[in-house]
Amino acid sequence: MPAIYLTVPFREKDEAKSLGARWDAARKRWYVPDGVDAAPFARWQTDDGGGASMPASPGAPAAFVPSAPPAPMRRSAPASAPTSSIARHDSLFDEDSLDHGLARLARVAQHDVDDASLPAVREPDAALAPAAPRGVPLSRLLTAVAGVVAQAFEQSVWVTAEVLRVSTAGQGHVYLELSERDAEGRVMAKAQATIWSRTARSIMPAFEKATGAVLAAGIKLMVRARPVFKAQYGFSLEIDAIDPSYTLGDLAARKREIRERLQREGLFDRNRRLPAPWDYTCVLVVAPRGAAGLGDFDEEARRLEHHGLCRFIYGYSLFQGDGAAAEILRAAHALLAEHPAAPQASPTTPRSTAHRPSSPTGPDALIIIRGGGAVNDLAWLDDYALARFICECPLPVLTGIGHERDNTVLDDVAHRSFDTPSKVVLGIEQRIAQRANEARDAMGLIIGAATDAIAARRSDVERHLAGVRVSAGQAIARARQQADRRMGQVQLGATSHRQLAEARTRAALVSIGAGARQQLVTARRTTPVLRDQILADARDALREATEDTEAAIRSVDHDARRVVHDASRMAEALMREVAGQGPQKTLGRGFAVVRAPDGRPLTSAAATASAGHLQIEFQDGRIDADVAPDAHRKP
Repeated sequence: MPAIYLTVPFREKDEAKSLGARWDAARKRWYVPDGVDAAPFARWQTDDGGGASMPASPGAPAAFVPSAPPAPMRRSAPASAPTSSIARHDSLFDEDSLDHGLARLARVAQHDVDDASLPAVREPDAALAPAAPRGVPLSRLLTAVAGVVAQAFEQSVWVTAEVLRVSTAGQGHVYLELSERDAEGRVMAKAQATIWSRTARSIMPAFEKATGAVLAAGIKLMVRARPVFKAQYGFSLEIDAIDPSYTLGDLAARKREIRERLQREGLFDRNRRLPAPWDYTCVLVVAPRGAAGLGDFDEEARRLEHHGLCRFIYGYSLFQGDGAAAEILRAAHALLAEHPAAPQASPTTPRSTAHRPSSPTGPDALIIIRGGGAVNDLAWLDDYALARFICECPLPVLTGIGHERDNTVLDDVAHRSFDTPSKVVLGIEQRIAQRANEARDAMGLIIGAATDAIAARRSDVERHLAGVRVSAGQAIARARQQADRRMGQVQLGATSHRQLAEARTRAALVSIGAGARQQLVTARRTTPVLRDQILADARDALREATEDTEAAIRSVDHDARRVVHDASRMAEALMREVAGQGPQKTLGRGFAVVRAPDGRPLTSAAATASAGHLQIEFQDGRIDADVAPDAHRKP
């Protein structure tokens, strides 16, 4: 069986390898080795000669091999991609053909396969024919289904679907996985689809030019496709046209629905009605890590941080792909939790309060930025939960998403939107410069007013200083008189207090001496009694310890004698049991003793084989036996 060569994108090589594919270094391609089921590799096989076709299994019975291939499927010539509204394609959607094809497939599923619709089968020779099998071979059934699908869908049908996955082969073929979801997001239908390279070269550039989007997961399409069923590869769709107006309409409808819902809830302009930051000293930034737009932003931001004008705190997130909006929300909530916003004025506060300086304890604004990209790359940001978060954010939200032509729902609900990330930081820099200029002008006014006030106050100070000097001289004279009078009173009181303290000290010394002598006499009288008591207690304790020690020695001696006695009895029992295990008792249990002609016991197969003649002893006697020359075989 020839090897089946595959066209595997680099990002899918690990998946192909895990299924059993191998790498051909000479041809620089992956292939399916002989003996490995090729069905799981169907999406990497091409129909342009890139790999060997899948032959019938060599082990299949001859009775099951069709004698002729099924009739080839008719293809309709691919039409150019439409560029107008969806209504223009109503005439191309052949509902009668679709209903007819579905009805025919239903009849085939309900009834048995009509033998007349199946390819002829080569009958085996009567002599070699096996028993008649029950049912039909799988290849025969699937070939019949392929023929029915080809007859039912001779023309392409317009189909709406959502893209789950897109991959491009080296030859330019585009492989898609399409699906349809219900209102709750559950997948209702799924199918593989292919745009062959010759078709992709004509319809893909037109679609990207008309929509500004590229084929990627999450985008919704209206495609013209023909259902194809192959016995070896299963069901798929071959796409020959894409309607760009449907994709644009879906993207616009999603934005319109979010805007209208926020307006009904009274949230649409809530963030815009917050007071604008009076100045920028600290801002929170949510951006994709390593993006080019972030690099331009960060270059200007570092310059402001270097001069101590504004601090930028970053949180990173994905900005496209499934779950991007939820990850942006997590990054923003994490920043706000770590750096909570200071209390803000109510959205209904008059605009005249907008110039009050914001609190220095919290950040001034939240910034959401990302560089440009395709329309469907930015469409991941058109999310209701993310838009509502911006509407209800306690900080003014600034956005700089994409380029000048790009617009998202986040730009509509943000406090202020800029065309690009670099223009966001430029706007911050302009506000800082504006406040610096205002501060400089205010400083000039303050300095002039302060100079005039200082001159006026200097004359007032000189006038009051003269009056203070006269008043101070009079106050000093009165203070001296009062100080002299109070000093005499203090000296008289100090003398009387000193005499009283001396008398009290002498009396206390006499009392302390008498008490000390009395305590000394009491201690001399009680010391001999305490010594006799201590000696008596010590003798009692020594006697009790001696008695406890003697009792412990008697207990240990008794236990040791008992252990020796028990061990002696056990040894005698074991000796009796060993004596009872003699050869006769062993022979009585069904064993035998093999002996050499000289009566020597043999214990190995090698020794037994070399002895030639044997004596085998049983319980009731002995027998002679001869050993065959090749009797000894190793296990």
